[in-house]
Formats: sequence, C-alpha cells, structure tokens
Amino acid sequence: MDAAEIVVGMTVRYPRTGTAGKVERIEVIEGETFAELDSTGLLYRADLIEPAASLEARRTGKKENLDDRLKREKAFEKDLDDAWSKIDGACEGGG
Repeated sequence: MDAAEIVVGMTVRYPRTGTAGKVERIEVIEGETFAELDSTGLLYRADLIEPAASLEARRTGKKENLDDRLKREKAFEKDLDDAWSKIDGACEGGG
C-alpha cells in the first residue's frame, strides 16, 4: 500500500501476522512511513500493510445465550465423565 493512501482512522491489516486495527497515527522515521495500529500500539511499515474490511464485520457472529451454552457444556462434561468411567485400563501398558 502506498504511504500516501493511509489516513488516521483507516482499518488496515498486516498480512504477515494477520494483525488488524485502525491507524492511530502516521510517522515518518528516516524516510520510511509507519502507521501505528490501535490493536497493538506498534508501528508497521506503510508499504507492508493493506486495507482491511471493517473489524466490526468480523465480530458479528452468532450470539449464544449464556444459559444455553452452560447447559451444553454441562451435558458435554457428563458425557465425558461417563466415557472415562467405562475405561477399564486393559491397554495401560505399565511395564
């Protein structure tokens, strides 16, 4: 991405690590342009970042009721306990 295209408030992504965030500030150090991302507080070279879809679009996932999730987790825990109780240790391999 060209350094002239970057503006404060723009949502960008650093593809090498997948880090994404909004540009907090732009700084020129020894002739290189860097952008600070709000998600990490680190500076990224402007020529290595790319525009990204809105971060809010990523966060819109399926929202689950906490009570439903708790019931599902408890049922899983019960199934797991039942499975462990049925193991007889025949293939233990103690030597």
